Amino acid sequence: MKLKQALMSLILVGGSLALTLSYADQTKDKTHGSSKSAAAKRVVVNGVTIPNARFELVTEAQIAQGHPAGPDLERAVRDNLISLEVIAQQAVKDGLEKDPKLQAQIDLAREQILARALQAHFIQTNPISDTVLRADYDRMKAELGDKEYLAEHILVAKEEDAKAIIAELKKGGDFEKIAKEKSIDSGSKENGGKLEWATPVSFDKSFSNALVNLKKGETTDAPVKTPFGYHVIRLIDIRPLKAPPFEEVKDRILQAKEQEAFNQMVQQLRAKAKVEER
Repeated sequence: MKLKQALMSLILVGGSLALTLSYADQTKDKTHGSSKSAAAKRVVVNGVTIPNARFELVTEAQIAQGHPAGPDLERAVRDNLISLEVIAQQAVKDGLEKDPKLQAQIDLAREQILARALQAHFIQTNPISDTVLRADYDRMKAELGDKEYLAEHILVAKEEDAKAIIAELKKGGDFEKIAKEKSIDSGSKENGGKLEWATPVSFDKSFSNALVNLKKGETTDAPVKTPFGYHVIRLIDIRPLKAPPFEEVKDRILQAKEQEAFNQMVQQLRAKAKVEER
């Protein structure tokens, strides 16, 4: 029975689209089925009762996706769960649950559901205060600084190539033309090497150090080495950074902190776990 329930859970995951489509069709037919809540009755398919908790689970999920509660939704949920049940029963009759690959999928789905449940429980029982969130916001705001930079660069693989480009620029070479011809940065070369407005922390430290020491219109007089290669950088403009207010980014900071805390808990569990390879 546990195996069959796990199989049903797997089918339900793949059946969400079918549920939505069936619901859309049934809203056109007001005479189909009973208006009484399906969850208020016992629905038995070939002697197997579909648990009320399953009706509630799927109904709540559909309401969360924007479908209005009511008799139409109840009928859609009922009909889809009956269909899924008869499909699952036939799969069991055909012996599909004995397929090792299918069993692995069922086991994995079960573990993923339990993992999500544990994460939700952990977040609920370990709330993060506004004080912590505000401190994180202030730290990130300080790290970002108070300026944004608009720059362009030419990236090459060899230092001597970067030196040759700098020499060419000093002789009046066109920066954007050289970038299109020689830069290996596929993300910026077609735009003449121009990058988006960004704060220094967005770049590799060597790149950002060189960038902030330039004045508008200046180009680095020596290649700047990063893990990506050698850069020739030109600063186009600087503007004040307008950081979003705390309330605007609070939810994103909260999600990041919750994920961070949960990951730390997982690492603690892994450190205590006895892992063997046999």
